[in-house]
Amino acid sequence: MDAFYASVEQRDDPGLRGKPVVVAWRGARSVVCAASYEARKFGVRSAMPAVRAERLCPQAIFVPPDFTRYKAVSRQVREIFARHTDLIEPLSLDEAYLDVTTTKTGLPSATATAEAIRAAIHEETRLTASAGVAPNKFLAKIASDWNKPDGLFVIRPHQIMAFLEPLPVNRLPGVGKVMETKLDALGIKTVGDLRALALSELEFRFGRWGQRLHELAQGVDDHAVQPNQLTLQVSSEDTFEHDLTLDELEPHIRQLAEKTWAAHQREAQGGRIARTIVLKLKTADFHTLTRSLTPASLPHSAQELADLACALRGRVERPADSRYRLVGVGLSGFVDQDSFLAQRDLFDHPAATPT
Repeated sequence: MDAFYASVEQRDDPGLRGKPVVVAWRGARSVVCAASYEARKFGVRSAMPAVRAERLCPQAIFVPPDFTRYKAVSRQVREIFARHTDLIEPLSLDEAYLDVTTTKTGLPSATATAEAIRAAIHEETRLTASAGVAPNKFLAKIASDWNKPDGLFVIRPHQIMAFLEPLPVNRLPGVGKVMETKLDALGIKTVGDLRALALSELEFRFGRWGQRLHELAQGVDDHAVQPNQLTLQVSSEDTFEHDLTLDELEPHIRQLAEKTWAAHQREAQGGRIARTIVLKLKTADFHTLTRSLTPASLPHSAQELADLACALRGRVERPADSRYRLVGVGLSGFVDQDSFLAQRDLFDHPAATPT
């Protein structure tokens, strides 16, 4: 989806159309959730501090995020995908991989399928989406960004090498600033440069990751689209306007525990329960700390979850006057509920000994 959250806001409020919209709460601790293309012209980007966005674009219109609305639209889009294929791997509310090797519609090609999906999204949601069509996931991901907004880009098998050759290496998945710096020190700036380096050299310098770099440079990615991926963790977090001490965090932890527990209950309806409670903290100087606990018996309510999360503060070994800018409460270690209860019963009730 194109500038998804901002586009939903512009769709629902005609007064925002054609204007630089920034979806974010105002304040020193807020970050940008999304920026309209009008705001992006000024350099505003997602995950940027809101105060910086305001400096870059003083005329920006700040709109607080409304995730309930965004999730509703995301469900609409997912329903459109499902008319064409069941092999859907969501990445976020506004992005997904689709395997359309075989489709429900009988359309003659992946390109025709992408065009049909984009047309349906525009007709039914009054929003635009961009699509990338390619033989594998990582190429499709790159292609999806190529003609934004409201674009379609196709990489056919015989075009892969020519397409990749001039790309900067940081366009490859997993090549961040650190890896880019290491490759630059070897004189590798483009994917073509990377392709010229022998596999043995890449493995010598980067181990198993060297083999992955070699594959990507050749346009190879064997990762399948994985529908219905299981949730690994549910969590909620909050960033404060003013840094707080550990003692001052309790009301915030309890509020977040309510949200996390509600998310966990939705998973439990599908037969999965979480075993581990996680407390996340970010210090005033941006260090992230986590403390976790896997209790013998699971919490049975949001209040019990909050009690356990609050108790985890006792395992934070920092000076009492330390201050924190963020706190989060999570549940992880999901297991099948029936299997867990069966195992617990086995250990709680020893087998009878024959006499």
